[in-house]
Amino acid sequence: MPYLTQLADVARRTGHPVTEVAGWKTRGHGPQPEVQGIVCHHTAGPAGGGDYPSLAVVRDGRPGLSGPLSQFGLGRSGQIYVIAAGRCWHNAPSTSPFHDNSSSLGIEAENNGSQPWPEMQRDAYVKLCAELCREFGLPASRVKAHREVNTAKPDPHSINMNEFRAAVAAVINGGTPPSASWTEKIVRELPMIRPGDDNFDVKTVRGCLFARGHVPPTAYASVDGGLEGWLSSTSCDAGLAELVRGFQKAEGLSDDGIVGQATWPPLLRV
Repeated sequence: MPYLTQLADVARRTGHPVTEVAGWKTRGHGPQPEVQGIVCHHTAGPAGGGDYPSLAVVRDGRPGLSGPLSQFGLGRSGQIYVIAAGRCWHNAPSTSPFHDNSSSLGIEAENNGSQPWPEMQRDAYVKLCAELCREFGLPASRVKAHREVNTAKPDPHSINMNEFRAAVAAVINGGTPPSASWTEKIVRELPMIRPGDDNFDVKTVRGCLFARGHVPPTAYASVDGGLEGWLSSTSCDAGLAELVRGFQKAEGLSDDGIVGQATWPPLLRV
């Protein structure tokens, strides 16, 4: 099997944004011999630092293990990073002949190993696995957690793989991932809040930031009415945008000051 230069096109079929990392079509430890399985990982990278701070490590490797370490990276926002078209050192030793480095593709999802998974990232994870299964003629049962095919590994943390594979199978069969809660459905319909906006949804952002402990007394010390006045404001001003950035950094999200689909779930604790 040659270098898998179709991987970016496969990723785009998920509907999530795709970044082609420079040089990916010729990057790898030689060509990928075959694709018999998919291995899901988490990066164990930093808690903050934006969408995919582990890119350099996954692309270039670390002391004692040269890169690339995975064909794909998956950012906290659901952005898919296509890193390599060839073989990657992502799982060894493997307990499964279908999931060693020469037989499988790896997906390294950004997570420090304990953070909650943003909904958009989970959605992209499921859909990327489904599209890879479609491309290479694999059943959903060939999607495995790293911990399922390597006894020394714990990743990806907290994901129930039976439920994950059921969601992958649903997408393969032309459906949508099952079991989205009513709160998750609401989050998908929430508006994007940008600096300069003035509407009642801004009050929800203010209340959530306060409830999560991200509003210091200095934020409302000079506001008419104090805390009550601050909470009742419908303006997404510079001060609020800065508090949003602080919250995003604490949650390991891209700190752009915009409340969108990646920021609403941790704000609401969905």
